Amino acid sequence: MKAFKNYPDHVESIAHIIEGAAAEAEETRRLPAPLLAALHEAKLFRLLLPAAYGGGEVDVLTFFRTIEAVAKRDASTAWCLCQANGCAMAAAYLEPTVAQQIWGDDPSAVLAWGPGAKSRAVMVDDGFRVTGNWMFASGGRHANWLGGHVTVRNGDGSPLLADDGSVVISTMLFPAAEAVMTDVWDVIGLRATGSDSFSVKDLFVAKDYAVSRDDPAARRCDTALYQFPAMSLYAMGFSGTALGIARSMLQSFMELAGEKTPRLARNPLKDDGVIQTEVALADARLSAARAFLIDEISGIWQAVTACGQLTIDQRMRIRLAATYGIHQAREVANMVYELAGATAIFTSNPFERRFRDINTVTQQLQGRRSHFRTVGAYQLGHPADMTVI
Repeated sequence: MKAFKNYPDHVESIAHIIEGAAAEAEETRRLPAPLLAALHEAKLFRLLLPAAYGGGEVDVLTFFRTIEAVAKRDASTAWCLCQANGCAMAAAYLEPTVAQQIWGDDPSAVLAWGPGAKSRAVMVDDGFRVTGNWMFASGGRHANWLGGHVTVRNGDGSPLLADDGSVVISTMLFPAAEAVMTDVWDVIGLRATGSDSFSVKDLFVAKDYAVSRDDPAARRCDTALYQFPAMSLYAMGFSGTALGIARSMLQSFMELAGEKTPRLARNPLKDDGVIQTEVALADARLSAARAFLIDEISGIWQAVTACGQLTIDQRMRIRLAATYGIHQAREVANMVYELAGATAIFTSNPFERRFRDINTVTQQLQGRRSHFRTVGAYQLGHPADMTVI
């Protein structure tokens, strides 16, 4: 496999493949095989994977810029890459021989996972018996490993408790072939992510395939990247997804404005003073939100690289900037969709799918408006809500 250091630039070199696959991916709700091959060839599923297992182990700004570049071409592809890369960070917390088996020995390895409220793992000799059903497994249809987030239970069925009295939560990893996939992803946007559900019943998982995500005591790769929790990287990546969608929509509208004269109007859209104002403001909104996020993550990366620690304050700044970027992007995208008029409703034009995609992004955990409240409460002296940062 080739190694690419400038990942965002390489995304541009395969942009025609990403864009060319979008219609088929939307129809089948899967990323097509030729597109997957190109993504693997570029090692885009390995941006956040430790270098020891053939990963890029990139800095956080490179990760953001790469996902943003993909999202300008297709949001579902960007979403799948962001999700898979967040999952790949688990390699930093696994026993090395297990991480090597999953990623190091297989250049096309992809891990996908999702939440499962009633899922459980009962402790047995040398491992666990796992039963559960998990939802929102983005990229699960092209993954060869799956992970199930579970509550861990003792042999008698009682919850296993940590030293602080909390119930132990772990993520069990197993080959995708061991699970039953259920087609539930009949949705309006991000259709090609194939975020279906999967289940297992009484599946044995060896203890070395259980990972405590983001637990500093379990971390085996201590470089700067793995001081960041997966939640922070998801925030950056999905904000990049939203900003990429909105930027591509704005660019498409600017091209349309030079060509379209609305029915009953005398002049093209580009001559309309209201349109001119809105385009300028949209550009400012996207540029400002992007600059805010880049400034925060760049400064935080430099600080973490220097001191080897990510603070709660820094995690809150990432949450604030990422959420702000997502919501500014949606405002711009929705404005563009409205200004494009009836042109925007046709699937053959570059607005309708992106409109649905960005409004699906904001329905997901990373796009919740309540994150502003979480940050504001912390800034005003309340205890930090660690579940969303």
